[in-house]
Amino acid sequence: MADLGKLRYFLGIEVARQSDSLFLCQRKYILDILQECGMLGARPATFPMEQHLRLSSDSGDDLPDPSCYHRLIGRLIYLTITRPELSYSIHILSQFMHRPKQLHWDAALRVLRYLKQSPGSGLLLHRPSSLFITAYCDSDWAACPMTRRSLTGYFILLGGCPISWKTKKQSTVARSSAEAEY
Repeated sequence: MADLGKLRYFLGIEVARQSDSLFLCQRKYILDILQECGMLGARPATFPMEQHLRLSSDSGDDLPDPSCYHRLIGRLIYLTITRPELSYSIHILSQFMHRPKQLHWDAALRVLRYLKQSPGSGLLLHRPSSLFITAYCDSDWAACPMTRRSLTGYFILLGGCPISWKTKKQSTVARSSAEAEY
C-alpha cells in the first residue's frame, strides 16, 4: 500500500481542502458531459428547467436512440451528489426513461445549459462552531399530471452544511394537500 498524498479527485468528484473547510465539485465531470453532448458552445441557462414546463409520456416524437437519453440522465443523477439544486429537474426527467421523447431530450439539454453557466459550483462543507441539525421539507399536492401523485422534497443541514436531500414521488395518491404534507 502506498501513500498517494491528499485526496484531490475521487470518482469524478474534485476535492479542495482548506484549513477549515472542504469543497466538493464535479467540474471536470460536467465539462465531459457538455463535450460529449456537443453543448460546450451552447448559450447558458439561468434555471435548469422552464417554470411551467409540463412533460408527459405521450407528447412528441420518440427519440431515434433512447440509449443517449438513458446515459445522459444516469450521468445527471450522479451529478446530484454535489449539486442538490438539480434533484427536482432530474427527478422529473428520469420518469421518462422507458420511452423518452424529443421534448424530454430538449429538457435534459436545458439542464446542461444550466450547468454550463456554473460548472465549478458544488458543496462547501465548513467546520461548524456547533453541530445543530436543520431540516426543510415540503410537498406539492398532486404534482404529477399523469398519476396525480404528490411530490415530497427534503433538505437537511448539519452545522449549516448540506448532508442529505431528496425529491420523491409519494407512493399513494393524497386526497388533500394536508394528506400530502403528512
